[in-house]
Amino acid sequence: MATKGTPAVRAVEAAGVAYRLLEYDYDPNAAAIGLAAAEALGLDPALVYKTLVCQLEGGPAPGLACAIIPAAARLDLKALAAVAKVKKSDLAPQAVAERSSGYVVGGISPLGQRRKLPTFLDRSAEALAEIIVNGGRRGLQLALAPADLIKAADAQWADITVR
Repeated sequence: MATKGTPAVRAVEAAGVAYRLLEYDYDPNAAAIGLAAAEALGLDPALVYKTLVCQLEGGPAPGLACAIIPAAARLDLKALAAVAKVKKSDLAPQAVAERSSGYVVGGISPLGQRRKLPTFLDRSAEALAEIIVNGGRRGLQLALAPADLIKAADAQWADITVR
């Protein structure tokens, strides 16, 4: 596989937190990338989190934000807007997400993005010892403690999934 020295790996190393790298054969035809990663790695899907780049509209901080939620969950766009203190949020178009993050869809990590975005980790991760997030390349995942992800990504806890 290609080099593991992605911006995400460099960011987690710079943060000085413990992590593990997990690699799998990425399936470009998978309907749900995070769930496909969990299956390929033989992991409980509840541990795998996806990274979504979102557009924020209105309020004091319009622009983009990064939401990290369980792979099987749906993002609560109203909850994200509320926590980001804007009027509305929506998923960013693929081209916008890729340009902002510096990663391609299927490889977007919450770490080492080209532009630093307000980042929110769903509170469901608080109860877990370890979660899995994208490592900045299709087929590469990072396993780390949720609190370490908060530190490395300069993220905030938030209730942002549909319950």
